[in-house]
Amino acid sequence: MALNVEHLLRTANTLEQALLAIEHHGQRDDVLFDLYRNAAIKSFELSLETAGKLLRKALKAYVGSPREVDKWIFNDVLRHAGKHSLLDTPAVERWLAYRANRNNTAHDYGEGFANETLKLLPQYLQDVRQLAPAIQAVFDATA
Repeated sequence: MALNVEHLLRTANTLEQALLAIEHHGQRDDVLFDLYRNAAIKSFELSLETAGKLLRKALKAYVGSPREVDKWIFNDVLRHAGKHSLLDTPAVERWLAYRANRNNTAHDYGEGFANETLKLLPQYLQDVRQLAPAIQAVFDATA
């Protein structure tokens, strides 16, 4: 089975559709807004986890011991992605912020925090779409 980024891009597309639904809905005080916001946040969480798993697999091409990569925490994976030019320095910082936000969404279910998370998602969506081809290039080179 060839490694690819199709699932990551699908989660990005789902996130984009949720954000578009929020934009077009406009009424923040009803259940549909909550539904779209929750879909966007869940898509964010899923795509972030997927990106992390794919980055981990891609980084194994750069290290002497692939098992070492399995020991890294998510933030280490992001830093090594920067070290190996899968992400540039500003992108690493943004991804670290996304990860910190994701950790908070797992513990804070408040409406205010959810709305703050929404503000990150347009840039996050761009970053996911920039990362996917970089990861795919590593998979293609090692195939």
